[in-house]
Amino acid sequence: QVQLVESGGGLVQAGGSLRLSCAASGRTFSSYAMGWFRQAPGKVREFVSAISWSGVMTYYADSVKGRFTISRDNAKNTVYLQMNSLKPEDTAVYSCAADSSVTQVRVELKVAYWGQGTQVTVSS
Repeated sequence: QVQLVESGGGLVQAGGSLRLSCAASGRTFSSYAMGWFRQAPGKVREFVSAISWSGVMTYYADSVKGRFTISRDNAKNTVYLQMNSLKPEDTAVYSCAADSSVTQVRVELKVAYWGQGTQVTVSS
């Protein structure tokens, strides 16, 4: 089992920045690919970003490419999502995901472990 706890969400003005963190406990963090998804009110959950266990490979949704950066610190069992140039349409609950496969961690129905989510609200 892997337990995931997100933090860092909040209210920010458009153009601002936030950094989300996801702390993992349980089985060996460094063996898992990690990802971020988000769900806006009335919308389906969508993939945002993912990172391989080594940190070498990263993936982004087109909507966040160039604005968001995913990273991980395996010594701290933590994955981060740096969000810059935030837009009102980035408002959502952001959830951390973990899976042994960097392919599966990008597919909602195939993710093995989920965090509880953290709210990000971007005001215009």
